[in-house]
Amino acid sequence: MSVSGNNIRIGLYAAVAVCWVAAPFFLDNYQTDVLNNIAIYALLGLSLNIILGYGGMFHMGHAAFFAIGAYTTAIMNTSWGIPVLWLLPLSGITAGVFALVVARPIIHLRGDYLLIVTIGMVEIVRIALVNNIFGITGGPNGIFGIASPQVFGYPINGIVHPAHYFYLLTVFIAFTIAVFYLLEHSRYGRALKYLCSDSVAAEGSGIDTSGYKLSAFVIGAFWAGMVGNLYAGKITFISPESFSFWESVVMFMIVILGGAGSIPGVLLGAILIIGLPEFFQELQQYRLLIFGIALVAMMIFRPQGVLPPKPHTYPVDKIDEKEVAL
Repeated sequence: MSVSGNNIRIGLYAAVAVCWVAAPFFLDNYQTDVLNNIAIYALLGLSLNIILGYGGMFHMGHAAFFAIGAYTTAIMNTSWGIPVLWLLPLSGITAGVFALVVARPIIHLRGDYLLIVTIGMVEIVRIALVNNIFGITGGPNGIFGIASPQVFGYPINGIVHPAHYFYLLTVFIAFTIAVFYLLEHSRYGRALKYLCSDSVAAEGSGIDTSGYKLSAFVIGAFWAGMVGNLYAGKITFISPESFSFWESVVMFMIVILGGAGSIPGVLLGAILIIGLPEFFQELQQYRLLIFGIALVAMMIFRPQGVLPPKPHTYPVDKIDEKEVAL
């Protein structure tokens, strides 16, 4: 892309960012809460993008990591009174450790086989939560009374003051975009892209394919667990119904329709999948049908997504053999 094209793109992104930040000043509480839901799913989509978009692994069990992060926050906050935001890294670590344990035996699977196993994974987690595992998950009733997050001692209630929570989520989105952008353009990110393009060739070049795939799972799960923390603090109540297989489907569609491997694409996907249905509430009963038609149409006419990642080319004479082999 030319310099002028890059400037136009940067200007467009800046304009969208300004509109996003200013939106609560022109919206009511309900509309702002819709933006909060878009932000939550945008973060989940970005975390899944590490696994699906960069690693090229068909993973439809992401709601399991989301649930583990939310339940870690709920249990620790309601039982020991630990502030929600203090639990942010712990929620991510718990989800990451779970991903490490369950993904290690299945990381060698490819395509549909991995997809089927991850579907089973999210169902196992949901059923365990329903059956009140270890007597701490509250069973089908869930966990009530989760405290709202506090910033500098000021409580941010996502239900009473959704605009306050909006800016908390916006800060975390900005941080997430920065981290994932740096990751994408690092040696690690390039290795994942090699894997996504051709895992056999990447392995032949000396890349530890299993190790990189497993690390992508752990990073994506870690981030989803932290989003679960923010979600629990927002609604102050969680139950297994909030982490069903449908939630994983929504995350998967956000990444695929927006553009797997593209940060702007994932953000746009969250707006389309979560935001658009609010404008067509009278067609709510046809939501699954509309999503299905949209997914089929995208796979036929634009399989790369609405905003696919810009292709990267690396001249042969400038490739560092040590970098390729990592």
